[in-house]
Amino acid sequence: MTEHDCPRPSRRTLLCGAAAAPLAGLALTACGGDSWPRSPEAETRAVTLGGDAGEVPVGGARIYREDRLLVSQPKQGEFRAFSAVCTHGGCVLSSVRELEAGCGCHGSRFDAVSGAVLETPATVDLPEYPVTVSKGRLVVGPGRREG
Repeated sequence: MTEHDCPRPSRRTLLCGAAAAPLAGLALTACGGDSWPRSPEAETRAVTLGGDAGEVPVGGARIYREDRLLVSQPKQGEFRAFSAVCTHGGCVLSSVRELEAGCGCHGSRFDAVSGAVLETPATVDLPEYPVTVSKGRLVVGPGRREG
């Protein structure tokens, strides 16, 4: 067996292992596979986002971190919704600048109008969800929006 036959452990695996050594027996919620954010609930049911639809600026976007959703309003009254879970490492996106959202974990950046990757390490676009306005509030899902 050569060194190329065995995959090298990721940086995450090494860091998690190093963190676990002095904490033997304690659960590490930051490193386990189950701790990564799952897909937004909008996959399976309609999610009404908190606040007024007007909280999403025209020509900008907002991250609904608790719901793991990114909503943009490129033009007045036109809303787009995407998963806010980075397709690279599973972190929830952490920043928005106009119509661009970023992941603080590894630096990936996404277009908030199309969900397209703008900067790696992510290579997969963000999944899009249908979004409507009902009684002044944004309702996202259920299911993915077909392109």
